[in-house]
Amino acid sequence: MLSRKQWLLKGADRLLPLIRRVPFGVQRLALQQALNRCLAEPLRDGGFELLRGRWMCLRIPDLGLCWYLTLARDGLRIAEKAEAQVSISGNWREFLLLASRQEDPDTLFFRRRLVIEGDTELGLGLKNLIDSLDPDVLPVWLWRNLERAGRGLAVS
Repeated sequence: MLSRKQWLLKGADRLLPLIRRVPFGVQRLALQQALNRCLAEPLRDGGFELLRGRWMCLRIPDLGLCWYLTLARDGLRIAEKAEAQVSISGNWREFLLLASRQEDPDTLFFRRRLVIEGDTELGLGLKNLIDSLDPDVLPVWLWRNLERAGRGLAVS
């Protein structure tokens, strides 16, 4: 019999890939709004300036998802295609561990569970930026759920 945690992870493994069936315009709208709201403070403080005029490709192969991000005048912008200077890729579980701070970013990159390709200076700058973000910039409900999901994944 599967534990509740195993059941939830199996469900996530089956449901999350369905996101790729959502039209890109809907993905872009939801992701752009969420990122710009949740990261409003670091955006206002210039934390993402290293992306101005440059593109990062965020690839999640196990979900079949790929987004391109840059910093525009009105905040983070997402595109379906762009010429990326750097790519960061990894499976959804690794990104959850990173976002929930259940795994050290250096460990994830050193063990090649998350991979940076292209402009490594930009990639390391982005990794350091992500690592430096205070969880307090996120809405409390979001941080609690990220943390809970990450803890569940970390001990599985």
